Amino acid sequence: MLKPNTIVIGASAGGLKAFKTLVSQLPHDFPAAVFIVWHLSPDYPSLLPQILARVTPLTVTHAVDGEPIRSGCIYVAPPNRHLLVEPEVVRLSQGPKENRFRPAIDVLFRSAARSYGAQTIGVVLTGCLDDGVAGLYAIKERGGIAVVQDPLEALYDSMPRAALEAVAVDYCVPLGEMGDLLVRLANQVLPPQEEKPVSEKMDIEVGIARQDKALELGIMKLGELSPFTCPECHGVLLQLKEGNQLRFRCYTGHAYSLNTLLAEVTQRVEESLWDSIRTVEASEILMTHMAKHLREIDEHEVADLLLQKAEDAKRRGHLVRQAAMSNEILSQENLDEELKLHEGIDPGI
Repeated sequence: MLKPNTIVIGASAGGLKAFKTLVSQLPHDFPAAVFIVWHLSPDYPSLLPQILARVTPLTVTHAVDGEPIRSGCIYVAPPNRHLLVEPEVVRLSQGPKENRFRPAIDVLFRSAARSYGAQTIGVVLTGCLDDGVAGLYAIKERGGIAVVQDPLEALYDSMPRAALEAVAVDYCVPLGEMGDLLVRLANQVLPPQEEKPVSEKMDIEVGIARQDKALELGIMKLGELSPFTCPECHGVLLQLKEGNQLRFRCYTGHAYSLNTLLAEVTQRVEESLWDSIRTVEASEILMTHMAKHLREIDEHEVADLLLQKAEDAKRRGHLVRQAAMSNEILSQENLDEELKLHEGIDPGI
């Protein structure tokens, strides 16, 4: 008799409160293993296991590469490491970032779907943008169960809403009801069903997260070449389509949803503009310094010409600075808010 034995949970902004609320509802005899990814800075140690251990009777630890999976344990992804689930074993990797993050929710969800299929339950909690959507889609593709926090109560509703829009979610519930739901699901016997095969695409993407070489795995078979380049490494991006969603991978392995790519590219525009400002102002300083030196050796005509060029550079720098100040970092979320403002609707509704 097969039961769900692998529960994978992901959150971004607002995740700490959500994780504490959820794991505090799980009993000491919870029969499944739980895996957690939370978007954190790689520059600081994570205290999430210690924090969660105070509110749950289950064992909570940072995942260790190669350790055996045990039911009733909560495994937390450490900073700057992808957390993957393989048959009976936990894996950590420093594979390419997905949606600008390592650890990434999609990596965890996809690896669990590949290893445990219908025995996998994926849970998307509060967060910005849409990491977790592609992974939840993979879980459903393998016959697993998709659970999403009710976006109306999420501190940040973008991730739950994106999951609901892109995936045939099985349950959308408030956090206060999610613990009981997971207990019920983890104890139910799965109905007999034909096992849904692991796709070649899923094999390739899990291999990329494991740090296998993307080109050797056959990444170029995943989709069509797009006109866009990877913000991380500047390689050409392949376009992948799943249901009604578009996402992208470069041939070195970095991955982006359409929404995350938009946010990343518009942020890079601002960075490029500031780099241009630095270059223009450096030329202005150098020309002014050189003009001063030329005056000292009585080369007044050349000095005056350089000062004129320096003034031209200052004007160009001012124009670029105005462009940098007016640049917007765009995403589906702030576009939706802008539309609501145009329509006279309170964006908090």
